Amino acid sequence: MPRLIPDSGPQRVLAASNFVYTVGSGLYLTAGVLYFTQAVHLPAGQVGAGLGVAGVLSLLLGVAVGRLADVRGARGIYAGTLLVQALATAGFLLADGFWAFLCAVCAAGGAKSAGLAARSPLIRRHGGARPQEFRSYLRAVTNLGISLGALLAGWAVQVGTLPAYRLLVLGNAVAFVAAAVVLRLLPVSPPAPAAHGPRGSALRDRPYLLLTALDGVMAIQFKVLTVAIPLWIVGFTTAPHWVVSATMLTGTVLVVAFQVRAGRGVVSPKAGGLAYRRAGLAFLLSCALVPLSAGVPAGIAVAVLLGAVVVHTAGELWHSAAGFEVSFALAPERATGQYLGVFGLGAGLAEAVGPALLIALCVSWGRPGWYVVGALFLVTGLLAPLAVRRAEHTGGAAGAAVRGEAAV
Repeated sequence: MPRLIPDSGPQRVLAASNFVYTVGSGLYLTAGVLYFTQAVHLPAGQVGAGLGVAGVLSLLLGVAVGRLADVRGARGIYAGTLLVQALATAGFLLADGFWAFLCAVCAAGGAKSAGLAARSPLIRRHGGARPQEFRSYLRAVTNLGISLGALLAGWAVQVGTLPAYRLLVLGNAVAFVAAAVVLRLLPVSPPAPAAHGPRGSALRDRPYLLLTALDGVMAIQFKVLTVAIPLWIVGFTTAPHWVVSATMLTGTVLVVAFQVRAGRGVVSPKAGGLAYRRAGLAFLLSCALVPLSAGVPAGIAVAVLLGAVVVHTAGELWHSAAGFEVSFALAPERATGQYLGVFGLGAGLAEAVGPALLIALCVSWGRPGWYVVGALFLVTGLLAPLAVRRAEHTGGAAGAAVRGEAAV
């Protein structure tokens, strides 16, 4: 198990704020889709479409807010995004139809994307000699918080009543406010000197954009545990509904235990490319296992699902470590927010197309769709080392500047 209390004060503040935030996120990640489909009674297709629209609208917001955090100071910008996310999440309680749901998830998704970009300069400033390692540490803390949230969400899923689901939504919103309050303990740092080059230099770095696109395709894997598997368990297996929380808890506990260790071996962009490839293989195997849980007794279904989650989480560890390494190593320090905001476009792509894609393939189509999704992850993982090599050796002017600063 990694150390859960870092040495420096600023790192402790970031970790504490992140922990509070992710306890709330664990409530929504586990039961969010089920809240809208089972409690609000929106069709699964509408939920997937709404999440997709929210993802599209938030794609470029991260880039703009990331640049703003670079030049105006990241702490205040990040805290503001947390408060907006809290208000938007509370708005879920009023979402009794598709359009209200769409407005709420668009606001929440945009604030989340902006917050991830605004946080990146803080991680680089306070993360020590290798902010990639501190980012892995934060992800371990993240999953500890998510696991606690998943335990609470399991109660709501098992009870299945509207008041129970609403209580979890309210708890999620309160957690975001508390995370913003904790963040006020972080020392105020002056903005970094402005990076040289055109305002859109990160968007002009084509090798970096290619890596962003590949990471975005692979980031759809995060929606497998939060969208595809919960709907599959409820609609296609005889497993009890509490297994939804069990799958989430299994994955998060493994990430808490092994994310820092997985990141220690990924110390260069080349190693990151190879980690992407291993992740693709693991996701293919896990996607092949999940359909085997349909049409079998409950005990066998539970065992198959948990086994698939273990394999999937191994891929998740490699994918995350790879993303942390290439995104930071190939980004100039003076434009961290902008470049990490661009890299966040990949996660935005997953938010935009992931839910609808997984519902269409894995839920509506069924067993064959799982195999198609697994093949998509495999191909992406095989292409990643080639893209990393191109980013290191054949980038344009923007990419050369990035690599020059990263080597200092």
